[in-house]
Amino acid sequence: MKTISKILVLAGLISFASCNNDDNNGTVTIPGGNSSVIDLKNHSMTPAFVTKQAGFENVEVYSILSSEDALPESPNFVYGSMADGCGLLKNEDGTFTLINNIEADYAIARITLDATFKPIKGEYILNSDATGNTAQCSGSLATPEEHGYGPVYLSGGEWGAMPTNNVFMVDPYKSASDASVAEILPAMGQWTIENAVPLGKDAFPGKTIVMVGDDSRGDAGGQLAMYVSNTVGDLHGGNLYGLKVGDGTVTDNDLVVGNEYDIEFVQLDQTTYNELNNESMAKGVMAFNRVEDIDYRKGSAAANREIYFNATGHSSNSDTRTKYGRVYKLVLDEGNPLAGKLTLVLNGDDLTSKAKTFHSPDNILVTENYAYIQEDPNGYVDDMVKQHDAYLYQYDLNTGALKVVLESAHRTVEAVDNGYASFDDRWGKWELTGMIDISDIIGEPDTFLLIQQAHSWKNDAFLNPDGAGTDANSRDEGSILLVVKGLAR
Repeated sequence: MKTISKILVLAGLISFASCNNDDNNGTVTIPGGNSSVIDLKNHSMTPAFVTKQAGFENVEVYSILSSEDALPESPNFVYGSMADGCGLLKNEDGTFTLINNIEADYAIARITLDATFKPIKGEYILNSDATGNTAQCSGSLATPEEHGYGPVYLSGGEWGAMPTNNVFMVDPYKSASDASVAEILPAMGQWTIENAVPLGKDAFPGKTIVMVGDDSRGDAGGQLAMYVSNTVGDLHGGNLYGLKVGDGTVTDNDLVVGNEYDIEFVQLDQTTYNELNNESMAKGVMAFNRVEDIDYRKGSAAANREIYFNATGHSSNSDTRTKYGRVYKLVLDEGNPLAGKLTLVLNGDDLTSKAKTFHSPDNILVTENYAYIQEDPNGYVDDMVKQHDAYLYQYDLNTGALKVVLESAHRTVEAVDNGYASFDDRWGKWELTGMIDISDIIGEPDTFLLIQQAHSWKNDAFLNPDGAGTDANSRDEGSILLVVKGLAR
């Protein structure tokens, strides 16, 4: 495959990368690390195929790792297909550890970055044998500083090995020689799990609370579940609950943007997939139509009780549930995590609303003042306003303003000529995903990681990278890891 050293600029705003491009570097000394100097720049031979939108021209985008790169300390490592959720840790020696789900290889990778934030080594710490060929979708890193326990990485087991999907718990520093060994968390239930998100330690002191999103479009799904333990760091012995709106007869399409609805989390006694779904329906747990990612507002204890989540939608459920996707705000009561208020804040099915361009909002990252919403377009459209590639949105939590930051922009002549995209491929729409805020970790303000799932970039060299043997279901699609600098928090 050719290396693209330059991409023709679309409207002057396409970001691109080359492995030898040392321009536009941002250098900063990390607080507390005298020998650590961050040097943000492109390290990958693969471009960052994104177009910056109006108002975000000064945002910097760097491509630092892709499926075609060979890392110096592990040249045989392949950054696998459909990289997704991730978490970042700073090590005592000034290097960094990135835990990264590789969704379509049913695995989890660990990537080491040096003190300048250059990827230097990769290995798989959970492989498809360990997960039973269950897709590892989004994931969340719990740390002592933010959550009161850890570090421990929680990964959502979504599609593939139905109906035995679980929340997987991974030690970020486990030996790669134990990649075929997994630990699951049965008390959190078997769902079509997109993510399991632990709340911050200040939200409900003394408790461990994990929100679980059910990415299902069946009769019961997708639900928003909550795991609660009265012991900090206990991920096994708590109880499971499902979100019920009003008397339980309210449907997704009954919700009106801006209205507050009383909710409660009702206890669920079952934990296995079919039984859990049947119990949820019997107890009136809300079916949102594919709950994707979840995150909570950063800052004060009250902010940590303010939760946002996406329902990505699906065309077959457009009669009673969202088709194009919605974003919800859930505010939990200070004295009782099982009660609160639910508000529909963005509705992609309303073509007169500010969210009219929504096409399958998937992952979400929430900071102090913004929610960053990432799209995974499902491909169905019945209005021209939906016919765009994956957007990254910025939603202002204070004013309600919604803006497009980036659009996936891979279908250029150069991309097609160099094998990154195909105009006639059914997976032509790429996905933006896995966004996390790394500002405080690397000591560089307003800096994030963002991943492109390059669905139309295919190569047999990307198959079965996790060392677990031949899996006919492994995807051959590429992934691209980006650094985005200059977005407000």
